[in-house]
Amino acid sequence: MFDRPESGERAILVRVGLGSPVSEQDLREFEALAVSAGAIPVAAVTGSRRSPDPRFFVGSGKAEEIRLRAEEAEAELILVDHPLSPSQERNLEKLTGRRVLDRAGLILDIFAQRARSAEGKLEVELAQLRHLSTRLVRGWTHLERQKGGIGLRGPGETQLETDRRLLAKRIRTLSQRLEDLARQRDTGRAVRKRVPVPAVALVGYTNAGKSTLFNALTGSEAYAADQLFATLDPTVRRLRLPHTPEIVLADTVGFIRELPHELVAAFRSTLLEARDADLLLHVIDSADPGHDEQVGQVEEVLDGIGAGGIPVVRVYNKVDAAGERPRLERDAEGCVTRVHLSARTGEGLDLLRQCLQERFGHLAERFELPLEPAEGRLRAALYAAGLVLGERTLPDGGAALTVEASRAELDNLFSRLGSPRLARLMPCLPAAGFVESRAAAAIDAA
Repeated sequence: MFDRPESGERAILVRVGLGSPVSEQDLREFEALAVSAGAIPVAAVTGSRRSPDPRFFVGSGKAEEIRLRAEEAEAELILVDHPLSPSQERNLEKLTGRRVLDRAGLILDIFAQRARSAEGKLEVELAQLRHLSTRLVRGWTHLERQKGGIGLRGPGETQLETDRRLLAKRIRTLSQRLEDLARQRDTGRAVRKRVPVPAVALVGYTNAGKSTLFNALTGSEAYAADQLFATLDPTVRRLRLPHTPEIVLADTVGFIRELPHELVAAFRSTLLEARDADLLLHVIDSADPGHDEQVGQVEEVLDGIGAGGIPVVRVYNKVDAAGERPRLERDAEGCVTRVHLSARTGEGLDLLRQCLQERFGHLAERFELPLEPAEGRLRAALYAAGLVLGERTLPDGGAALTVEASRAELDNLFSRLGSPRLARLMPCLPAAGFVESRAAAAIDAA
């Protein structure tokens, strides 16, 4: 019924407080969502109700106000910061003469613009089709053959039924393709579990700075921008820290207030990176006055995907904007529970690395590995992986390397090089040697 312009769209923002006044913070977030989708907010209509109106959601008087404001501002689009039923959406469109999009439809539009991987695009399309399937209307009655009257009787199906059948077929196709991709991911995870590597996932509210922190830790160049849902597809990189086994670090999609259920269900590939992690780094925008509420929203989603029981360290980012200093906070047992830092300036990153070393350093052991003169390739690989702490020359011209890593990590490296050398590893320290490793780390840092 309404064509989409090629450029940005002038939009009226609608937010109603149900049982309470409209929060200025929620309205700002909704405006940021609209801008992220490419809209140009020209006016906002707010109000309060005890409960949604069955016909317009906002009530007939407020709906008329929206129509008048849209005409005055020459708006082409009405954005409603609430989930609308199909009938409420159609009634508002009929009254205002403009396209109406609810919160779920707006977020789906942003996701459709930002998805980059093949799997991400499939997940977005599937979520869009499921959302659309509830909003099919009788827009093709001129093609309907199931009517009474001479010449109009007989077999056939309405265009609405055809649309539903085609949508259902496409949904089944996409679901099957995503299931195939999920099996491939499960195979990859099974391989990783056979060679245990600690997995850490960055989670948090959208625009909290997860991708910036990810790039600062790994030296990667994942896309990061000051906008909601800047990145959607999961990004995984290896992180190497002194006296610590190799860590797999994953950057995940940001969460948001009232995230549509169809998106939570669709983006399982990203969310599974969080569910299968050994540790979650919950990145929080410490400069945002509403960050406590955002923490609750993130924890609610984590509980919903089965990640509520995974150990969490809260990372309070953007301390430079909040006027705070980098610092660590520990619980009664001495374990780090909070890290305050700035991913943009790099302040406090050393504290986060220290936290990860303390969490996973006990998995690393120190060994002495004798190498023959002809094993230069293995020696180079150990140095390239950053596992060598020292080296001494042997009488036969070979070398004895002091290496620090987990047995699984060394086994993986030896297997790739075709050099099964685990039997020749000689432990340099007992199991409690991690204490000495941490002391060495402190000396190195000094």
